[in-house]
Amino acid sequence: MLGDISFKRIDEEKDDLIRLARKIWENPEQGNREFIASDACTELLEKAGFEVERDYGGLPTALRAVYGSGHPVIGLLGEFDALPGLSQKDVCYRDPVVEGGWGHGCGHCLMCSANIGALIALRDEMEAKKLKGTIVFYACPAEETVGGKGAMASGGAFKELDIALCWHPGKFNRSSYSLLTGANSQIFKFYGKSAHAACDPQLGRSALDAVELMDVAANYLREHVPQDVRIHYCIINGGSAPNVVPDYAAVKYTFRALDINTMMDVEKRLHDIAKGAALMTGTRVEVERLGGCYPVLNNHVVADVVDECMRTIPMEEWSTENIEYARKLNETIPEEWKASVAFSKSAPDTQLHVGVMPIDEDNDYGSSDLGDVSHICPSCFYKGACFPIGANFHSWQVAAVTGMEIGFKSMINGARMTALTALRFLTEPELVEKAKEEFARSMTGKKYETMLPDKAEYPPRPVRE
Repeated sequence: MLGDISFKRIDEEKDDLIRLARKIWENPEQGNREFIASDACTELLEKAGFEVERDYGGLPTALRAVYGSGHPVIGLLGEFDALPGLSQKDVCYRDPVVEGGWGHGCGHCLMCSANIGALIALRDEMEAKKLKGTIVFYACPAEETVGGKGAMASGGAFKELDIALCWHPGKFNRSSYSLLTGANSQIFKFYGKSAHAACDPQLGRSALDAVELMDVAANYLREHVPQDVRIHYCIINGGSAPNVVPDYAAVKYTFRALDINTMMDVEKRLHDIAKGAALMTGTRVEVERLGGCYPVLNNHVVADVVDECMRTIPMEEWSTENIEYARKLNETIPEEWKASVAFSKSAPDTQLHVGVMPIDEDNDYGSSDLGDVSHICPSCFYKGACFPIGANFHSWQVAAVTGMEIGFKSMINGARMTALTALRFLTEPELVEKAKEEFARSMTGKKYETMLPDKAEYPPRPVRE
């Protein structure tokens, strides 16, 4: 049976995979600073006999490991960065390890472990059944901040792939057709002329006035963009004293849309607004491009295979203790819990999701740097039940479960889902061709170019004694 050898090997590797996930959870790290996580992943991969490319694509924590040769080439994408302010012990009440510290409130601590488990297992099954093809594991840094996959892509990553798979812990076991918005961030810096605001106001040229005029105009722009567009901003420098005309002010914008061409149009219009604000105030404007990520194009062919595999694999069962632990967490968010139970049409007392939800067809207004990969090759972003059913991404409740048994069971399920999905594409080449045909249609009129700045600086690897 397809997957029998892989599932057996994942079970054999379970303890090592759990130790890796727990180590990453215990040492939450900022994007592009995931040195402990990167080293721990490397150690397990090398122990399993893989050669690891470190500093992959020029990023200090990115990794690549590969098995096999020839096509199809299947990519397994992991992440391991944490979030600020979500430090949390593995208890069912709010209790930070470090007040205000970093924590795994999105479950990234489980992603590399799941994919490494799938990689090791796939090697066994491919060897035993003499399957042709290549499996590539990537550890991808900084998903939450600068979009590490875009930076990796600019260094040549992912071009080798025929299919990309990205499992992520979530509320439900669910594959997806959904579009996710792309996101782009820029800082508009205005430069004017300072003066005494009371004695010589005529001599001043207020950079803050320019920022405020830009913000007003951007708010009027909202009426004249497609409904999927989102525009957010915050003033990050507004001057220092009210009696001094500010000669410098800055505002940061993030804008999103479900289509890259729409995002480019919004960018042009915001730039025109900024130029207009500068002209009206006698100031000048500079734009600092922080970069961003493309919209996610979930490939329907890949998503269908993922869905079928989710419904086939053996799932880890939630214990009575798991359910009670999740219950206590859900009690901290009662309204969200009720809404999620109703949305999923689960039994009234459900605390952790069981089974497989229908494929998600609703657009998602969040963003992921998987969008860059999905504009390079057919891709799918799918989720595995892990969170207390009421918990949202980027919450302490998620951090509380991803470092203990509930999270580890989800990780094992994710390894099985990914391994079986990869095996389907390895043994059914017609599925690869169908996925590529759909990808070609989805890319009509689009060309991938990284949205990140040309020059990027990364922190050096720390010296450890």
